[in-house]
Parts: sequence; structure tokens; C-alpha cells
Amino acid sequence: MKLLIAQMQHETNTFSPVPTPWEAFGKNGPYLGDEALQAMRGTRMAIGAFIDIAEAAGAQIVLPVAGYASPSGPVDGAAYDRFCQLICDAAAKGCDAIMLDLHGAMVVADRTDDGEGTLLEKLRAVAPQTPIAVSLDLHANVTPAMVRHCDILTGYKTYPHVDMYESGELAGRILIRMLAGEVKPVMAFGQRPLLAQTLCMNTDEQPMKSFVGAAREEEKKKGILAATAFGGFPAADIHDAGLSAVVVADGDAEQALLACDRMLGIAWSRKEDYVYHGEPLDRAVARAKQLEAETGGPILLLDHADNCASGATQDTMHVLKAALDQGLTGIAVGPIRDPETVDACVRAGVGASVKVKVGGKMDMPQIQVTGEPLPLEGVVRSITDGEYTITGPQLTGVRCYMGRTVVLDTGAAEIVITERNQEPWDRGVFTSVGIDPTRKRFLLLKSRMYYRPVFLPIAKGAVLCDGVGVGSSDNSIFRFEKVRRPMYPLDTGFA
Repeated sequence: MKLLIAQMQHETNTFSPVPTPWEAFGKNGPYLGDEALQAMRGTRMAIGAFIDIAEAAGAQIVLPVAGYASPSGPVDGAAYDRFCQLICDAAAKGCDAIMLDLHGAMVVADRTDDGEGTLLEKLRAVAPQTPIAVSLDLHANVTPAMVRHCDILTGYKTYPHVDMYESGELAGRILIRMLAGEVKPVMAFGQRPLLAQTLCMNTDEQPMKSFVGAAREEEKKKGILAATAFGGFPAADIHDAGLSAVVVADGDAEQALLACDRMLGIAWSRKEDYVYHGEPLDRAVARAKQLEAETGGPILLLDHADNCASGATQDTMHVLKAALDQGLTGIAVGPIRDPETVDACVRAGVGASVKVKVGGKMDMPQIQVTGEPLPLEGVVRSITDGEYTITGPQLTGVRCYMGRTVVLDTGAAEIVITERNQEPWDRGVFTSVGIDPTRKRFLLLKSRMYYRPVFLPIAKGAVLCDGVGVGSSDNSIFRFEKVRRPMYPLDTGFA
């Protein structure tokens, strides 16, 4: 048996000015061929599960490409073409089945608003009879094309995403059973006009808890092979953005459709709970300061609007400025992406005192914001290559590349500054540069949800800080032009 496995992962924020070239999908681009197999084997991603399943089945593995890029602006068209060519060329040579680790919210500049659906359509053209299984992110904006051009589609059931492997395992095992003639997968897909905020998609809390819970209940029923509740990604201004569900049944299309409708009905009944309501930034910082005085630290300051895992620039300085203006000390900050400041600190060297303008290097024309650097003075405490391996419960085993990385110590704050965007998935963003986050009074993280399994266990409290950025949960700052209308909460009059 010959199995084709590949990964093409990107969550596109169409309002983001951050480019997404080929090189963004790894240290210097995606892994290719044997290198991809070695890099992805043993990881807790969906592709890691695909590899394990293929090896357990004694299959020949063809793995042409594996790449994951941090969320950012639309993917470069030439990079996307290269991904598609590598995967389709491998499929054209013949294989028994295909397993793909995709995201479900990829938009490609000058090509397509549906990167995954278009790839799958291309694959169907070169391998029309070959079974295809796909694992998607919980934040996928699922499209009819994605469902139409594959046989099995599953997605993560946790946010933060700690079940990437399990999603791939489910899709892969159904595929193996399909090849053995044990099951005949059929799928149902449905949407609701709900642009849910990712801050309201924590699967341990309502309203997402009941939506995902409904999917788990459907999977317990005889004849249901998989059921997934997709929250969608609201920062992608495309026609099919928003909440959806996919159910895979064993030969019974009507059973799949009824299950899908039940799940979507539960989500729609709580539509108001998917809208985020924040508080003024100064009030949030003051609350965090009081909390630390009462409980000790660390207290998490969550600069979620500039969260690069939602495609933000990761260089706005409004939350740090508010914290310093209110006299907070003992802060560890990061990472902040600012290649210019990194270069200045590297040239100055460890131990040097520097005056720099940190962050604010990128304008955000889609939300009419001009970058505002923050002038700071401090000492360069460390310079590293910015590489570390994730040891925590999400993306476990994945190698991370922050680019050259420096720590600027201002006295009140130690700031991790990087050349590349890096979501704080793991404490390694601090420990790899010599900072012990457990010993800080405050941790200022540009994070929306991934802090929970890693940093929340060491914290005495967490405060959401509504800063500035294209990762904002305030719909009013975005001009939506392509998303289907009417759409809640952009429009009114819904029952």
C-alpha cells in the first residue's frame, strides 16, 4: 500500500499587512521529501498521526512537502502554486490514498479565497478515484469545495488546540477502514450565518463547549464515523467565513445531515454568546496591578488584539506602554517582532546600553492604523538564534524559529524581541533566552488562547487587554466586503 501524506497549513487574516512567502512555512521554507518525514514523525500534529498510521499499516509513505506558517496576510501566489504542484505531482504518480494536514482558512493572493478547496479540486483532477482524508483546524472556514473534493473531513475539537494528533488519527483510521472495505464514508456539511469571535471559542467554556459537546455526542451514535464543530476564522473576509459543521457517516447521507443540523441548531441558539465584549485598556491594566498586589505573580497581561496566531503584526506597543505608565515592574514581555531593533541590539552586543524605538514598524492600512514605536532605554541581556523545541501540550515536538532574538532589559521589563513572528505556544519563548517566567510579577503575552495550557498553570491570574491590532475582536474596526450577508453580529434582525 502506498500512501501520500502532506501538510499545508496557514490561517489567513485578510486584514493583515504581514506577508506570507514560501520562506514563512519553516526555517527557510517548508520541509521537503525525506526531510519532511523526519521532521514531522513523532510530532503531535495531524501529520504526525498520519505518519504513525501509515507506518503501522506497513505502507510506503510519499511525503513531498510539509509546511506550517504563522497566521498572517494572504499567502504568496507562487508559494501556493509550488505547494499544489508538489502534492499533485506526487499524486499523479499513483497512490492508494491521500492524507492531508490542512488548516481550512487559507486565502491566496491573486489566486483563490479557498486555498484548501482549490488544492483538493486540483487533486481530484489528477487522482479522481483516490480516497482523500483531510484534517482541519477548529477555526476552518469550511467551504462546499472542501467537502465536495474529499472523502473524509475531520477537525480539532479543542481550543487551545491540544488534539491536533487526535483529529489526524480519526481521519486516518476512517481512511484505512475505507480502504479495507469496512466503511463507506458519506459527508454532510452545513453553515450558519454567525461570525463568531475566537475569544469566545474556548472549548472548555460556553458557548463553544456545547457545540463541541454536541459533536462528541453524535460520534457516540452507531453509524456516525466523525462529527466536527467548526467555529470558523472571523478575520478572513471571504464568502464562506463563519461557523459550520461536518459529519461523516457510514453510508447514510440522511443520518449525517440530521446530525449536522442538530449540532448547528445548538450553536445558533447561543449566537449572542459568540460576541466578545471587552473593557478599556487602562482599566484592565489597573485591574491586573491590583490583582498582583493581592495575590502575587505572575499575572498574565494578554495583548490579544496583536496576537500573531490570528495574523497580527506582533509589534504594537499600546499594552506595554499602558503597563509602564501605570508603574508596573517585574514584567516579561514577548515576543515582539522587530527585526530593526534586533539588528541594533546585535550590533551593540550583550551588556551594551541602548536607546531604541521598539515595535510599531508596520502600518495597518486595512484598519487605518499607523505604527507607533515606543522609545525605550535598556541593556541588551542576551542574543540567541531564537530556536527551540516545543515541550508543552500543543504542537509538542515541533521546532520553532524566532530568527535572531534579543532580550532588552529596561529595568521595569525584560522584552523578548525577535526577527520573526512567534506565538507564545510554549515557555520556550522565554526560557530559551534565559528568562524564568515563573519568577516574574507580570507576563505580557501577545496571546489570545494558546497561553492557557502553558502559562495559565503558573499564573495567579489573567487579564484580557484590548490593545491595538488586526487580531482585534472588535468587528467594528474591520470593513467586511466579501463575507456573505446577512451575517450575525454584523447585521441585525436575526431571530
